[in-house]
Amino acid sequence: MATNHVIIGGGPVATNAIESIRQFDRNGSRITLISDEPAHSRMALPYWLAGDITRDHTLTGDEGSFKKLRVEARIGCRVTKIDPKANTVSIEDGDPVTFDNLLIATGSTPIGLPIPGVDLPGVQPLWTLDHTKSAMEATKGKSKPRVVMIGSGFIGFIMLNAMYKRDWQLAVVEREEQVLPRMLNTQAAGIVENWLQSKGVELQMGTTIKQISESNDTKVVELANGQKLEADLVVIATGVQPNVGLLAGSGIEATEGPDGGISVNDRMQTNFPHIYAGGDVAKGPVMFNNNPHVHAIQPTAVDHGRIAGANMAGKEMHYPGSLSMNVLDACGLQCASFGNWSDSSTEAMTICNPDGYVFRSLLWSGDQITGAIFVGRANDLGMLTDVGMVKGIMQTETKMGDWKSFLQKNPFDIRRPYIATGVARKLAGTTLMGQPSRARQYQFDGAESAEPDRQAHQVYVGTKGN
Repeated sequence: MATNHVIIGGGPVATNAIESIRQFDRNGSRITLISDEPAHSRMALPYWLAGDITRDHTLTGDEGSFKKLRVEARIGCRVTKIDPKANTVSIEDGDPVTFDNLLIATGSTPIGLPIPGVDLPGVQPLWTLDHTKSAMEATKGKSKPRVVMIGSGFIGFIMLNAMYKRDWQLAVVEREEQVLPRMLNTQAAGIVENWLQSKGVELQMGTTIKQISESNDTKVVELANGQKLEADLVVIATGVQPNVGLLAGSGIEATEGPDGGISVNDRMQTNFPHIYAGGDVAKGPVMFNNNPHVHAIQPTAVDHGRIAGANMAGKEMHYPGSLSMNVLDACGLQCASFGNWSDSSTEAMTICNPDGYVFRSLLWSGDQITGAIFVGRANDLGMLTDVGMVKGIMQTETKMGDWKSFLQKNPFDIRRPYIATGVARKLAGTTLMGQPSRARQYQFDGAESAEPDRQAHQVYVGTKGN
């Protein structure tokens, strides 16, 4: 009898799990996808908001692609309960669905703000397809909409950059004393703040919101420091938390709250071996740390989906651990942080030029880079390969030996130790599942997927160090 797989969620975990199952089982099983939203990439929403793409370009699956993969897609349905012993999931306004294997990829939800006025029209998060649509409707017809963003985290800043592209009038309120407090240290954040202010973004740091009111179709945001900000749109970007509510009473090990999640092993299995979890909701293996964490980023979600799908299809695949990383464009200034970037026990090797908007910090544990922070203009950072090479050094956990002292003297010459220590060769021979990755089967409007030309990689892979 065919194995019956059920997947809850429509993000990158779900779509990559589906394709991994089909890669290994050759249509030998049943797959049911249950999602309250269409399958899409949340990281594409800012491009829709910025006007760079249409809503349909955010989608990662449609009726045709699911039919081709022999997936029964129940879009618009919500799971309310999981019973691991009866192997069933309960659906709102529907009959229970049985499973042999279950993948929980329910993602996360914005954290609310307990203040008066958060229920006013035009006061909202920017997290879902519907949120993005309503934000665009709230600003429609206004030549330069006024936006107040409450919170200055990674996701909020991605949306801030989209609104900056549209030349909207922007203000940011943050209770911490700096922007991006969970991505950058104080020194790097100071450079970003100076840059944002030079671009016309108003910053209100170290204060909270007392209330939001409305007057003549204008939102008034009253701050604890006495300031008042007027807005056409107020965006609540005060963080997210994993969606684990439907696990109540199931016996699946999970914790609630911003630091919560479902505990999984390196095969993405929960405490029930036939139930898996991945993405923003999964607390799994990470690099440079023995304690599991939730890494709510797209690359980790993709990896989780592929590993979970392979194991659901009967393979034995183990995940080496995700690398914490955040890369964003802060209104034209590139920012990136990797690994244990805030670890105070490490040795920091830092370059800082505030006037030139340059910041680089490599964090060392012995002769190994275990954390890094980069800030710089696009031509100084994004167009160079330094960020990618440092990421590769960390992903391969390469010990730098004498090259550590070389970098101390030549901090901008990362390429030489990258090549000499064989990082490129290690990366070229590394795969997540023991074989080259396959292109996603879904392409917008049926477009053909082109295989990339990898010949340029040989320049690095074939080079020997001196």
